[in-house]
Formats: sequence, structure tokens, C-alpha cells
Amino acid sequence: MEKTLNVSHSGSSKGKWSADLGNPAHRQARSGSYSPGTGAISDTHPSQTQKRHLEGVLNKYTNLLQGWQNRYFVLDPELGQLQYFINEHSKNQKPRGSLPLIGSSVAPSDEFPYMFTVSAANGDFFKLRACDAREQQMWMTQLQLCTRRHSDGSAKVMSQAEGQQKNLVNSIESLPSRGPLSSLDQDLLLLKATSAATLSCLGECLSILQHNVCQAAQQITHSHIQGSNTDNVSNWSRPKTASEGHVKIGELTRNNTATIHQPHSPLHRNKERLKDTENSSSESVDSSEEITDTEDNEEEDLGVLDDQRSIILHLLSQLKLGMDLTRVVLPTFILEKRSLLEMYANFMAHPDVFLAITSGATAEERMIRFVEYYLTAFHEGRKGAVAKKPYNPILGESFQCTWDVPQDKVRPLRTTSSSPAPAAAHSTQTASNEGLGSYRLRFVAEQVSHHPPVSGFYCECKERQICVNTHVWTKSKFMGMSIGVSMVGEGVLHLLEHDEEYVFTLPSAYARSILTVPWVELGGKVSICCAKSGYSSAVTFHTKPFYGGKVHRVTAEVKHNPTGTIVCKAQGEWNGTLEFTYSSGETKVIDTSKLPVIKKKIRPLEKQGQYESRRLWQRVTAALKAGDIDAASEHKHQLEEKQRREGKQRTASSTTWKPKYFIKEADGWVYHSPLWKAK
Repeated sequence: MEKTLNVSHSGSSKGKWSADLGNPAHRQARSGSYSPGTGAISDTHPSQTQKRHLEGVLNKYTNLLQGWQNRYFVLDPELGQLQYFINEHSKNQKPRGSLPLIGSSVAPSDEFPYMFTVSAANGDFFKLRACDAREQQMWMTQLQLCTRRHSDGSAKVMSQAEGQQKNLVNSIESLPSRGPLSSLDQDLLLLKATSAATLSCLGECLSILQHNVCQAAQQITHSHIQGSNTDNVSNWSRPKTASEGHVKIGELTRNNTATIHQPHSPLHRNKERLKDTENSSSESVDSSEEITDTEDNEEEDLGVLDDQRSIILHLLSQLKLGMDLTRVVLPTFILEKRSLLEMYANFMAHPDVFLAITSGATAEERMIRFVEYYLTAFHEGRKGAVAKKPYNPILGESFQCTWDVPQDKVRPLRTTSSSPAPAAAHSTQTASNEGLGSYRLRFVAEQVSHHPPVSGFYCECKERQICVNTHVWTKSKFMGMSIGVSMVGEGVLHLLEHDEEYVFTLPSAYARSILTVPWVELGGKVSICCAKSGYSSAVTFHTKPFYGGKVHRVTAEVKHNPTGTIVCKAQGEWNGTLEFTYSSGETKVIDTSKLPVIKKKIRPLEKQGQYESRRLWQRVTAALKAGDIDAASEHKHQLEEKQRREGKQRTASSTTWKPKYFIKEADGWVYHSPLWKAK
């Protein structure tokens, strides 16, 4: 039996959704007519509401650039998935996206009227808006019922496993702290940590299993109408019509385009702020004071020592799976000898490749150059796979540096055989630039928020009319034998000469094998998109599977969304060799470890402000270099205590922190005097 509810969205296309009370044969049935702003539903079989099939138009948030867009959603109770399509007419095609509902959470949000979020167990989520409170409640209720129904079986398995693991932990903790068998015995602490990691793996496996079952069911359902899969990245895609492709901009990822939620308190001048008379703005930096950086930032790739393992084991035994580590004080010996703000600067270690982006003759060429730069930037920023943690910047901390880039070095990583004009232009530029000097690239980063920890960084070259503005919220969590760090936020590259903006996101990072020889890998899906040109790129950083597989893999493709044509594909290792294949048939292999590095320039410590990273952390860095972990821990503790005292003073005086270089705009942070405002 089917009942029909007709709804409408203000300013959107008509939508209607049906409630199928357990009869799959009736799912495609429709009745009723469109009536703006009205709707009714009756349910003669309440016991069967867990199998209700719902579909209709909802507003879906894409990203800062695209904002809210109307999409046609289908809740399939048999698959246990929430799927969405461009519109109702395309619902028999492959879904544009889907969320597995097993283990997911559905919650209202007061960010916008009638908004709610659906967060899957795998980290993906949808931000949705209904047309009114009644529709919002109906969707939320049915999503929650479907989630509960599909989660019961897995929940039972997980509940039993969690119960046994809890009994094990309680048994260990009930032992005396001293004696032949104590609760602090290294083997027992290791057992606690590994049991927590095993539980985490079990949850991941169940989630993957459910996802694969849903995928298989989807393929069977749509196989008779799909014909050929036009999204298969193993073949060059056929062109699509503009109506099929244009909305793909900015919808290539759901993992890393989360909007940062922060208090919307007004930005008043902070009376408690310590005056930093030196270097009041990046423009006041005297370039004659800067010297070439001699720090190599190399870290010893050593395993965890026995005494350090005891500290880590004791720490791990106090943590819970999924626990937010933002407020957890980690041991000093796992620290890198640089601040997180400086690590962001090191992503710019190939400024010649960065500056070459804007000289691309076509929009396609410029997008490809940006993707090439993006994929080659992580190797130098991460310094290989050494799993050490940069210093957590304190509130108000900043880092500034510059690069002098010889003009004759600004060239792309490839010259396209299919586009002779750019090649000729490049040859002319190279010849004319010989001996003409250098371009100046300036970088400034600041810690703009402490809770949550948000960093803003900005880089510009006035001569080339190119700049990039980024804000990042580092959100870390405990995963058993690993630590995951999500880089939540967005960056925007501005090519002012072409009036183009490229919105991009960042991958997550994972510290693996933290009890033996720790190593780092990147993971997750990120997107790069340019709304003006219609070009976008989907980049996937692949984490190593449980069994077999390669580490540090990355794949990418560049697509022209209005036609659906893939113009470039890339695969390889982000810290090794990358192979690019272009639609012209040309291929290019880039070894990231052999790319020339241009050293940044930075002022000596005595010329820096007291809140600049190198000067602020100098005693911690010196102690780590000397191998004096106790002294490094003490200096680090003093900085943290000072930050806590200043935070309490601001709270007591009801003053709000005001960053020096960045201002709050909407959901992000923007440099106070960016290049695009000087046009």
C-alpha cells in the first residue's frame, strides 16, 4: 500500500515523495498532484514504517563556492542507503552520491532553518535542508528508523565485542599497581592497546562489508539501464551534455569539504593581547634582513625506544576509540622540530612550479598545472614518511618567509605537444627572462583559533598576480594503533590575470604503527574546482589496505564538467614517482624526490617578533636537537601554561581574541589585505 506526500521548495523544482509500506513492487507507483506548500500523509500500518521508501527534493550543501543546491534524494530501506540524483528524471541512472546508513547518525542543525545532517560511519556526511519543519521531521524520522534497522545486526556483534573488551580492560585495571603482575605491566598495557585497535578494525570491516553489499545491490539494480559506465576512470569518458555535467563542479568529495563550525562572536580588539611591536604586518618585513634558511627539517627515522614505548602504552590505555585528541597532551619525544605553521610553508618548496600555473595559455592547461603542483607539494611538506608531529601553534603564533624565484626557472613540469602556443610562449619567456632577476613570493601563516585549532595561511606574488588563501582546522582522533588527523577546511587559489578561482581541499593524515616504527600516510578524497572554466579534479589519496597493497598511492583525474571529458589522469606515489597521462596521448613521469627545492628566506631569531614560530619555540627546538627530552618538555609546558593563563584572563574580562593578519568571513578566515582586493 502506498501513500503520497506532495511537497515544494521555495525557488526549486517540484518534488514529491512516496511512502512504500513494505511492498517493493509498488515503489515506482505515483499518485496525487503538485500543490505548493501543502502536503499530507497517512499511515495505516505503523508497524511497517521501518521499510518506508521515501524520495523527493532536498537542498544539499556542496561547498563554500557552490553553496546549497537542489538534489533528488531516495531513501531505499532494502539497501539501507540514502542516494541522490541531479533531478527526478535521472534517478534511474547511477546515483551522484550515496551514504550507507548502517551506524550513521541523523541530527537536526540550527545553522539554517529546517536543516539536518546525516553522518555515516565511514566519515562521509550530508548537510540537508527541507522546505518546512514537517518535511524535516519526516525525513529525519525515516532515516533514523532505517539506520536503526540496518544497524541492529552489526550493533549486536559490536556490542558483544565491546563488552568482552571492556571486561578485559576492567580485569587489567583491577590488578594492583605493584607486584609480580601489576596493572602497569608492559605486556598487559600492550594487550589493552591492541584489543582497542582490534575493536576499531572490526568496526571498519563491518562498515566496509555493508558498503560492498550496498554497492553490489546497486550495480544489479542499475545494470539493465546503465549500458556502459561513463564514469569508469580506466577509459577516457565520452562527452556529456552541459545539463549532465555542469553540476559536478565541487561535488567530487564529501570527506574533506566540511564547513568549520565556530562561535560567531564579534571580533573586538583584544585588550589583553601582547603588543608585538616588531613586524606588525607582513608588508613591514624588511627583505634585507632575511637570510636563506639553513634548517633542513630532517627527522631521524627511528623506532620507539623501550622507555618511550611504556609512556605511549600508558597513554593509549587511557584513550577511547574515536576520542578527540585536541586537548590531549602528547609526549614531547614524538614532536618534529618545527611548528605546524612552518610545515604549511614547506608545502611551497617548489615555488617555481606554483608560479608557472598562471602562465598556462588555456583554462585546461592552468587546471592541469595546478593539479601537477598540488600532487608534488606534499613530499617536501611532509619530509617523507617520518611520523612525527609538528608543534601545535599557540593562539596568535605566526610564521613568515619569502622565496626569491629566478624568472628563468618559472616553467611548467611539461610542455604540451597538443598546444603549440603555450610552448612558444614559454620559450620566448625563458629567453627574455635570462638575467632579469627574480620573482618574490611572500608567505604568512597565523593560528587564528585555539578551540577548535584553526590555522590560516596566505601566499602571494604581486608580479605574477597570483595568491592563495587557506584555512585549516586540524581535527585529530584516536584509532587504536593509529592516530588520524583530518584537515578540515578549504583553500582558494586566485589567478587574477585570468579572473579565476580554484577551490581545493586537503587530505587527512594518519600516523600508523605508533608502538613500533611509526610512519605517516595520507588518505581521503579531495577536490579542486574552478567554477568559471568548468574544469575540476578529483584526487584520491589511497590508504594501505589491511592485507597487501602499496603505500602512499594517489590517483587523480581532471575533467571538463560541461562535456564530461577527462583531459588528464595521474597515478603513482605522492612521495615518489607520479605518472601523468594527457588526452593528447602524451605521458609524463615526475619523480617528486628529484624536483629542485628552492630554499625559503627567513629573518634571524633576533629580528623576529616574540610570537613568530621560530623564536617562540626556539628553546624547545634547541632541547630536542640536543636530545634533552626533559628540558624540551619543560619549555613546552611553560608555553602551554602561558597560553592557558592568557585564555583565562580574556574569559574573565569578557574580551575576544582578534587575529593580527586574518579576519573572519562567513565560515572561513581570509587574509586582511589580499592581492585580489588591491586590484
